[in-house]
Amino acid sequence: MLIVVAGPYSAATEEARASNLKEMNKAAAEVYRKGHIPVIGVNAALYVADELKDKVRNKVIADISYSIVERCDAILLIGHSPGADIELEIIKAKGLPVYYSINDIPQIS
Repeated sequence: MLIVVAGPYSAATEEARASNLKEMNKAAAEVYRKGHIPVIGVNAALYVADELKDKVRNKVIADISYSIVERCDAILLIGHSPGADIELEIIKAKGLPVYYSINDIPQIS
């Protein structure tokens, strides 16, 4: 499965944002160990947002992140935030699996 890892990214400081992203990346590594392909929308969006200085950064990140989620087969929600909750709703609306723990994701042999 292509599984989006969703959790909080935005924070008051750059250090807190980096820490939030690190937690999502750790979870993504565990998804990969389970035999699935993990994606994190904000990872894909950050470099593009950095190049589009004339655009609203949060809009760029949201547009790319939500478009990626639309193509996923499931979600691993590691924490709530406004963006993560929207990603969750996209997956729920499609009737796809929602995981709240890495232990709930099936191992692929």
